[in-house]
Amino acid sequence: MTDLALLLFIVAFLVLGLKRSFIWVLLYIYIDTLAPQTIGWRFVAALPVSLIAFCAAFGGWLLVDNKKGAQFAFRQWLLVALLAYCAFTTFGADFPAEAAHKWSWVWKALLFAIFVPLTLTTRLRFEAVLLTMVLTAGAIIIDGGMKTATGGGGYGVLSLFVNDNSGMYESSTISTVAIAIIPTILWLVKYGTIFRPDWRVKTFAAALIFSCLLMPIGTQARTGLLCIALLGILMLRDTKRRFLYIVGAGLLGMAALPFVPQSYWDRMNTIEDHKEDESASTRLAVWQWTIDYAAEHPLGGGFDAYRGNSFTYRMPQRVDDGTGESVRMTTVTDKGRAYHSAVFEMLGEQGYPGITLWLWIHALGLWQMERIRRRWRGRTAEHEAWQAPLAVALQFGQAIYLLGSLFQGIAYQPFILTLVGVQCALWTYCKRTDSQKPESPRAAQRRRRARAGQNAVAAQAGALR
Repeated sequence: MTDLALLLFIVAFLVLGLKRSFIWVLLYIYIDTLAPQTIGWRFVAALPVSLIAFCAAFGGWLLVDNKKGAQFAFRQWLLVALLAYCAFTTFGADFPAEAAHKWSWVWKALLFAIFVPLTLTTRLRFEAVLLTMVLTAGAIIIDGGMKTATGGGGYGVLSLFVNDNSGMYESSTISTVAIAIIPTILWLVKYGTIFRPDWRVKTFAAALIFSCLLMPIGTQARTGLLCIALLGILMLRDTKRRFLYIVGAGLLGMAALPFVPQSYWDRMNTIEDHKEDESASTRLAVWQWTIDYAAEHPLGGGFDAYRGNSFTYRMPQRVDDGTGESVRMTTVTDKGRAYHSAVFEMLGEQGYPGITLWLWIHALGLWQMERIRRRWRGRTAEHEAWQAPLAVALQFGQAIYLLGSLFQGIAYQPFILTLVGVQCALWTYCKRTDSQKPESPRAAQRRRRARAGQNAVAAQAGALR
């Protein structure tokens, strides 16, 4: 029955897209995030629904969508360069078969991030994309939050819609995404027009945010705890009543305590005692191997180049010999271990050119959102009041992702790349709106004075000659 319901839902969106082709963009985001083809077992699984929606989104825009206001931003060109470079390294990858498999979904994620800003030309479309992203990810998060609240959480055992520890369903990834979308949820509650912010919307949003905060507990992902801490610090910047905010955050944390099992605290303690944690020791060894590998292969080894790593390291191990507990050094040999970091993932797979492009894309995004925040804050008109808060929400979400990406290989995560695409669209939208806005009398007066000063200087220079 679930399989049939998913199929009918997808077919309904495909039919609705015949009237409004932008709906196909939303459909692809839904499929790419939720992966219904892995939830269903018969009809949906037998069809290439992701490819169908992908082609429909592009074809609909090319053929029938209104392209007024569509612009190509500089960050989109950087994404194009990264896409081309990834294709280049794939052809010469150390492990061609594995690289081809990863390339089969990475190119779609990068191309969609390049494409989606061209479709976001109105406030309604911005909101529709963000709402689709939040609600689709929210479906996974609500499922995990309910199971956590009823005692079904645990490291590696929290079962979501599918029994697949990859993509959005990977524990650290969904924990990072859950915290990263909280600022966007708050923006939708305050500035949403599709669902007006009445008591029902606010109640649902509060419950969804609580589920988001429960995800790091349910998955016992240590990265999620760091993301929550960063979110709390970031939100202090724009909070007017900081004391009330701190008290409220403390009360919310206390409300979550009954859902926290002892196993969670035991796992969080390994953040402090990382030297005795095999997972952390392995990551440090892999990162060192990647640095050495990049020194020998500065152009990268292509996707999944980590499969060629092999290393030996020493780590302390607590041993109880009957007379008491002691710590002994143990030699561990390992090979073929994943990067567990987006930074080292890019460095190992795409070399120095790839990591430079990736860092440039994200650093420029943080800077552009800050520029929008400062330029548009304080505007009270309804059509100008939503841009600065949206820039803040996207900036916070990206910053949380960047922190989480330090400890997991999600450099090409499609959900986050779509978020980058929304940032590109907001940047071009705000630039276009400012250029079309009539010049204020005060700005015109300043411009005339500056021009008069330049003319006076030029006249004096001519007289001296």
